Amino acid sequence: MSSSSARRVLVVGAGVVGLTCAVRLLEAGHRVDVVARDLPLETTSAVAAALWYPYRALPQERVTAWAATTYGVLEGLSADARSGVRMLTGTEVLSEHQPEPWWRSAVPALDRETALPPGYADGWTFVAPVVDMPVHLRWLIARIDELGGTLTRMNLSALPGDGSLVVNATGLGARHFGADPSVQPVRGQVVVVEQVGLDRWTLDGAGLTYVVPRTHEIVVGGTDVEGEWSRTPDPDVAADVLHRATALVPALEGARVLRHKVGLRPARPEVRVERVGDVIHCYGHGGAGVTLSWGCAGDVVGLAGD
Repeated sequence: MSSSSARRVLVVGAGVVGLTCAVRLLEAGHRVDVVARDLPLETTSAVAAALWYPYRALPQERVTAWAATTYGVLEGLSADARSGVRMLTGTEVLSEHQPEPWWRSAVPALDRETALPPGYADGWTFVAPVVDMPVHLRWLIARIDELGGTLTRMNLSALPGDGSLVVNATGLGARHFGADPSVQPVRGQVVVVEQVGLDRWTLDGAGLTYVVPRTHEIVVGGTDVEGEWSRTPDPDVAADVLHRATALVPALEGARVLRHKVGLRPARPEVRVERVGDVIHCYGHGGAGVTLSWGCAGDVVGLAGD
């Protein structure tokens, strides 16, 4: 990129979407500053189990393309342990026989699973990126620093209007910063337990139960409560989550609980990635922020050059 086409870009929002956009913009030669009320480890991204899976994100065609791009990038990053990304085999279990998922083309291979837990009629086994989010967010921060970008805590009342190009990656904050009431919280509660030797993930999308192993711990979930803003873990919900997860993966029986977390997914009828004047909007990723992050960031770089 020539110096004449490089711009100063302010990325507002420091979750995985904002940070990934910042990395790609810096790699493209722009001068980038990330500003946010919540620093990365305080965001919903830090709570995510972060199994690659297109969840609560539309439209299907764009989401599939973004997810495929992200899959490839994360697969590459998995070669570097510092990135927090691992490629793990797992199974999505289904209560009834179903055709291939709409996002099928985003994964290299998808096999019908026959060794199913009791009560399930079908399932898909595939290799997916699993991201240890606290590790990955620190890696993204370090990459931004390495490329000459900055990250600053700043409580803005509105998107900057100083002539800079602005990326609105504010997630739920887009209700305010994007004047977009269609963005709604979808509350997700997880329980983090000790690692008991699991190296496969398991997902029951219909019951929203998932077991996602990290290197040193396991994230189990979950919930999907629309319009709920509370970030306080509910003990009764936690007990239900553990009960469902243990029924799905009996090896979890008796695993020591390490902590409880709640995240608010920024859901929207469709993911918004578009430029309006000097603002590039990139929000509404629902439960698929990690899954779509690198794909959307590539589009943001394209829009920055328009």
